[in-house]
Amino acid sequence: MNTIAAKFLKVFLAVVLFGGLYLVAVAKHDERDRIRQTAVELTPDCKAKLEAYGLAAGPVYRSPYLVRVGGEAVEVSGYSEEDVRAIQRGCNIIDDLQGFVAGGEGLGQRWNATRFVRGTHTTCSHCHQNAGDKQDEKGNRIQGSNNLGASWVMADMYDRFTGLILSHELRQMQCYINSSNGFKPNIADDLLRDVTAYSRFIAAALDLKIGNRYLEQGMDEIPASATNRRGDDYVRGAHIYREQCASCHGQQGFGLVQDGRVIYPAVAGRNSFSLDSRMNFAAVNTIMPGFICRNMPPGAEGTLEGQDCRDIAYFLSTLPRPAGDLQGPLYAVWQQLMMIVMPPLTAYADSLRSSSPRPVAH
Repeated sequence: MNTIAAKFLKVFLAVVLFGGLYLVAVAKHDERDRIRQTAVELTPDCKAKLEAYGLAAGPVYRSPYLVRVGGEAVEVSGYSEEDVRAIQRGCNIIDDLQGFVAGGEGLGQRWNATRFVRGTHTTCSHCHQNAGDKQDEKGNRIQGSNNLGASWVMADMYDRFTGLILSHELRQMQCYINSSNGFKPNIADDLLRDVTAYSRFIAAALDLKIGNRYLEQGMDEIPASATNRRGDDYVRGAHIYREQCASCHGQQGFGLVQDGRVIYPAVAGRNSFSLDSRMNFAAVNTIMPGFICRNMPPGAEGTLEGQDCRDIAYFLSTLPRPAGDLQGPLYAVWQQLMMIVMPPLTAYADSLRSSSPRPVAH
């Protein structure tokens, strides 16, 4: 009798357990459907961009951008109300990944994106500027600006760093793992779905064709062979960084935060990209220099020499930052220790430097 009762109890507990998990899954599914049907509160930048591109539900879509720059635009298949909301959410994710602009329900509309990010600074638009569609004041697309539409039309792209053919969704995963020092979303996660919907819309608005390589796709790289061959020098890079970059990103590269909102992101320390990121000069020594020369300093882009950008990137790679997946646990512990020990030591050295009397010229 006891044996029968024990078996019945086991079956009962299993039914309760799996029934509970099923009910939780149903509740999460209902919550996701509710958010899908909720009107999206756009960030100011996304509101301006999507209005300029004429995003609206309808049987056909005709890009105002193409009419403005070229005088004509071909009508293409339109978007449903659900499509429009997905595109809007995708833009919000790119422009405001961590919900700096809108909290509460705004975070829900970002599909809890921060669960895939370890730090508190990273937002997609730090690399994919102007919500992934950077243009100059005349509306011209900018070479090497990491345009998401241009990235989407590359479709399944050969990645020379991994030797794999990567889809747009898989390339997004790499951003979360390395550039955001975070975790890989599931391939079917709505986070990837919405960003892909937004990227595809940008491609349609700009009339970018599948399989074509556009100058605004990715970023310009600066190899050593493209410089005046003085050789990369992190000491020289430290000097240039203090002169050109520290006023925004901080003397130690920890970024600038005001009223809980990141104004300039960290380029070192806990909130920066990982050692495995392609933005890390020690991992790939051509990408970060290209990004710096194309996009920095704000308002004076293109004023730095190629060698200066390589030196700055080299210096940044010497600063402590989170270890990636390739370094192993011991190296990860070492990096964590350096992120604790180095900042106060560097701050103390800076205080000594600023307080020491300067020699008087005779």
